[in-house]
Amino acid sequence: MTLKAAPHSLSQNVLHKSTDMKQVNVMTRNPPSYEEQNHSPYRILIVDDDDSQRRLERDVLSSVEYELTEARDGETALQLLSEQNFDVVLLDKSMPGMDGDEVCRRIRVDLGLELLPIIMVTANTSREDFLKSMQAGANDFVRKPYNPLELSARTQNFAHQKELTDKLESCETLLFTLARMVEARDGDTGTHCSRLSYMGKVFGRKLGMSNKDIEALRLGGVLHDLGKLGIPDSILLKPGKLNEEEWAIMRQHTVIGDQLISSLKSLESVRPIVRNHHERWDGSGYPDGLVGDEIPLVARVFQLLDIYDALAFARPYKEAFPMEKIIAIMKEEALNGWRDPELNKKFIELLETDPSALVLSEEAVEDPSALLIKKIEDTGALQWGRLLS
Repeated sequence: MTLKAAPHSLSQNVLHKSTDMKQVNVMTRNPPSYEEQNHSPYRILIVDDDDSQRRLERDVLSSVEYELTEARDGETALQLLSEQNFDVVLLDKSMPGMDGDEVCRRIRVDLGLELLPIIMVTANTSREDFLKSMQAGANDFVRKPYNPLELSARTQNFAHQKELTDKLESCETLLFTLARMVEARDGDTGTHCSRLSYMGKVFGRKLGMSNKDIEALRLGGVLHDLGKLGIPDSILLKPGKLNEEEWAIMRQHTVIGDQLISSLKSLESVRPIVRNHHERWDGSGYPDGLVGDEIPLVARVFQLLDIYDALAFARPYKEAFPMEKIIAIMKEEALNGWRDPELNKKFIELLETDPSALVLSEEAVEDPSALLIKKIEDTGALQWGRLLS
């Protein structure tokens, strides 16, 4: 029979230890810092069908640092998670009806909460059970009966981790939104960023690139022209040809973009795309004048996609070109010594054999910035600058 709660004497002992722990904390803890005094409580969801277990976890975590919510079954937990934001879920593995593994799986797949920490609380000790829960998406385990200090420490660690993840995600979303505003500001390139992200994944897989590089191509599709935020509108939106001085300023967008994302380690793999997607195989590109294999692979792959998109879709100064003309121009780019000849050959092979693979799928999942920029566009705010210019 599965153990659902600690025996009465042991439960009393755990509660006694929990009380002792609180007393020790009160006696030895330093005065709270300014940050602690002004920090919003971490929101913890406790999911267990056993009232005594929920009461035990609530007692252990009862402090101003946490805001606790309880659910006695999986369905209630999923409903709460669909309506509210939580920082950590303490999930009982063995519940009647929907067990903890199934709840965990639905949190990850149905609700899409891939970064939400889930700690499985279980009396099971077999390796197979642990592996099954990990495959369902659990981050960690606490075995019953547990030491209150262990439950408290694991919960606190994951709550802090979730806070840092949220901050990073907010920062990245802001950068992505700003990058999409560059795209939307001139009103000419439509879903250019989304198309490049999608094509990056398709062509990267065709080349057998690593998952890290494919992800860099996906992110680079949105962030590659982020640095244009630092280019004056008088140059960026100039309808005519740029003069030499203006062109020198425009070329700085690659360096500006690289600097903007340089402090985020999570975007380190994207920096070569942002900085070097205008380099040329013969060294005549910018900003660094790299030659041949000195140009990072992801940048060499990405620039082919960027060129193709510019040719295949209409712009104010040109119509969308037919495939025959696109292939002819891309062959000429390689003959001029501007593109990696082997990569260019493989890309042309894809265009000749399966061009539909590069068409943006309606089912393609957009990053949060795409949804945010759509809301901004719906207000008409992005039209004001164009009307006034």
